Amino acid sequence: MMWLCISALLLWTESGQCAEMTNTSELIQYTTVDFFEKLHSGKMMFIYFERKVSPTISLFLVELEKSAEVLQDYGVLVGKVNCNKEAVHTYCTDERRLHTAFLFRGGKEFLGLDLDTVFDVNSIVSEVLFAILREEVKYVHTDADLVAMEKAARGQKDLVLGYVQSLGTHEHRSMMEMAYVYGSKYQFILITGGPVLKYLGVNESSQVWFLHCRVHSGLTTSTTSERCPLTHMRKPLSVLSLHSFLQLMEAPLVSEVYEDPSLVPPPPFPYQGTPQVFLFSRLPTKHLDMDTATRLAWRLRGIALLLLVHRQSPAVKTPDEYNAAYRLPEKSLEVKYMTLRNLDDVLELFTNKEKEEEEDEGDNEEEEEEDESDFALDDEIASAVYKNRGSLLDTDSVTQLTSENFHAAVAQSGLTVALFYLKWDAVSMAFLSSFIEVAERLADAEVNDVQMSTVDCGEWTDLCAAEPGSSLPVLFQPITVFPSILVFRPQESAQHYRGMLGSKALYRFIMLSCPASPAPLSSQEEVASFLQEVPHPELAGYKKPDRVLGLFKMQTHAGVPVFTKAAKSLRGEVLTGLLTDGLAEKWAADHTVDLPVVLVFPSWRTHTYPSKLSVSSSAEELLAHISTALLHPVPELTVESLPSFLSLGKALLILFVGEEEDEIGWRQNQMLVEEMRRVVKLGEGKMEPFLACWIHLGHTPAGMSVLGSYLGSMPPLPALVLTHLPSGDEIYRYPPNTPIVAPSVLQWLQRIEDRTESPAGLLGEDSWPPAEEFYDFLKIMDMQEPGSTQQQMPKKEEVEEKEEEQVGDEEEENVDDFGTNYNNSGTNYNNSTTTTASDVTINMSTHHQENGVKGQEIEVSFKRSPWPFSGNMTRVTLMMELINPNKVC
Repeated sequence: MMWLCISALLLWTESGQCAEMTNTSELIQYTTVDFFEKLHSGKMMFIYFERKVSPTISLFLVELEKSAEVLQDYGVLVGKVNCNKEAVHTYCTDERRLHTAFLFRGGKEFLGLDLDTVFDVNSIVSEVLFAILREEVKYVHTDADLVAMEKAARGQKDLVLGYVQSLGTHEHRSMMEMAYVYGSKYQFILITGGPVLKYLGVNESSQVWFLHCRVHSGLTTSTTSERCPLTHMRKPLSVLSLHSFLQLMEAPLVSEVYEDPSLVPPPPFPYQGTPQVFLFSRLPTKHLDMDTATRLAWRLRGIALLLLVHRQSPAVKTPDEYNAAYRLPEKSLEVKYMTLRNLDDVLELFTNKEKEEEEDEGDNEEEEEEDESDFALDDEIASAVYKNRGSLLDTDSVTQLTSENFHAAVAQSGLTVALFYLKWDAVSMAFLSSFIEVAERLADAEVNDVQMSTVDCGEWTDLCAAEPGSSLPVLFQPITVFPSILVFRPQESAQHYRGMLGSKALYRFIMLSCPASPAPLSSQEEVASFLQEVPHPELAGYKKPDRVLGLFKMQTHAGVPVFTKAAKSLRGEVLTGLLTDGLAEKWAADHTVDLPVVLVFPSWRTHTYPSKLSVSSSAEELLAHISTALLHPVPELTVESLPSFLSLGKALLILFVGEEEDEIGWRQNQMLVEEMRRVVKLGEGKMEPFLACWIHLGHTPAGMSVLGSYLGSMPPLPALVLTHLPSGDEIYRYPPNTPIVAPSVLQWLQRIEDRTESPAGLLGEDSWPPAEEFYDFLKIMDMQEPGSTQQQMPKKEEVEEKEEEQVGDEEEENVDDFGTNYNNSGTNYNNSTTTTASDVTINMSTHHQENGVKGQEIEVSFKRSPWPFSGNMTRVTLMMELINPNKVC
């Protein structure tokens, strides 16, 4: 039975991450009847009586759910009672019990644990087992207490002595779990600190010792002393390390072998991976050699296994010059031979090895601590880039573009993907590694018609600013956002990549950009291949692409250029095909459509039921119709799709569903999504202002934080929420006790429209200020030298001198001053003020874009830059876009 518990415990420890991912929760929500039924059955239960949900309690419930499966292995049922539905006397009515979870044992309350002490999985498991084992696990404070326990245990039980820095930690949990499993075999003791630690001569870190108080064969003098011999566990305290350590304590002190060390197999289970030390014995000194081996074995206890090799055996072939050998199974099965002069040589062999490993770990930790203490960066991306600053990227797979080679490189390649970045921008540098990864993957797939390239905008500012420096045309608008990815084709304007900044999304975009758009189709086989096959084998594991097919009577039809222009705008996102002449007429007749027509085949629908669109008068109008046709009636909301959904300007009707534990859960979620489709279908025109969608919290874990921020706490699932209303920041929650069915949801939306429904919350007015206070270097300069940073009036002689050089200065300003505003697509600049002092021009302007996004631009121009930039560094532009007046991104 004990081995079964150990196996289950170790399997759970190694598969903890997977268990979290599958979310196989054993948390039970009890009714009053169920609670009292289980209570009177005498089962052990750890119960929380939920009344009010706050952020703290929500976090506790998440951790409680994680601990349910662990504690179930120890016979403890974990659950909660919803006091808002089921009122349990005393526990649901007493306000003082609101912040307490209770352990029940033998049909009555055993212990109450404050939520401050059970804040995560480790603390919950350790505290519950700690309470259950309070009679079995002993405590010592003084050395006299320990001596008394050793005397009582002599000849009866070995002792496991442990010290943990604080209760509720991972180390405390490991100690309690091992005490539960091995409690019948060993006496577990916890040190409360003080004199015992001084006797053991250790610091305040969590540690374990094994006290050998039973009678051991081969033990000569140690048992005659007053104290039990002890062995220190050198590895950090964890379930696995403590289990392995206890197994080693059961290993034979000295094993005798009669064959050569090279023929001795490595240690079997459960001692695998443990070093072996071989001592050679001769027949005349047999007893003396055994005593020597026993003394050394006690000193190596917990470090290595000792084997005594009898040389009188014919199988022993080791030369006489060697009297010892060792093997390190973790590194190699090779046996290394040595000549010992002193037993300390063997100890040094292993203790020095441990010290080196500890020093290496300590040095790494100190370096990490120094890095973290010296620099507190604004965000995780900047911190990650800083920590990896020593790693050099291999840029051999990408082409470095400059002002001199840019146009030639674009003209020579059928498809050029260019990354515009800044070396001092954290996001740019983080994405650069993903960009290089995509380039290497394209090379491995032998995609030769794509050129991956980069432009350092800190070096080639004129190129990134799209300044007309020659007779060659400007292919793109000035780059103002970093990083930016542009796709170039010969004789065409650039196309912006607007997808996720990750290698997977960019690779899919490039592979979908390679085929012609639209692809001319001239046979039924080509049409079938276009509709059913992926354009490249490398895309087989990716999401199936959407497809759009244009059908026209003849190639010269007026709608063909409109469709072609729209198709080019969809490159990288949608596959487009063109069918004309007799084949188009035949295909249209077979599918009962009139020419001209545009057929849209969304990836979420079979190709036998396309959406039929008429050819619009403009490409922009056609693109809008195609986007609407591609949108799922009830799409799944993900991190990737959220920006496109928000751009529609509709209120979001979001259904939050949890991860399915089994097929029944999966069917329930599908039924809920299908019910949302019924809402859209029954609502018809009334649903036009809303976008019905759903979030699967297993696919998109970030949805839990979103839902919690909407409602102030994590509600039971499923949950239906209406948010991002164009009319305001209100958030509405569908009544939690009402089944989610289409008629009820439509009635609820009508009540919201009539303003008879109360909101559940408001969108937060969050901001993300810098982690560190702004360093006002001008103020520091003024403190050191008052008035040094104030603008000084020029002397009369300086004014006269400047008037004489006015003509020359004006010519230089016309060439070098880029402080004036420039127009961008869809952007109007106004309210600009320019302050000029000496050689620096600062231009601050507020601009308003057509989509309502507001921003501020601070433009700094250096006329005579004193810094030795290798490129034409004439302007630094800082752009801050405000998604909301109160939200800074």
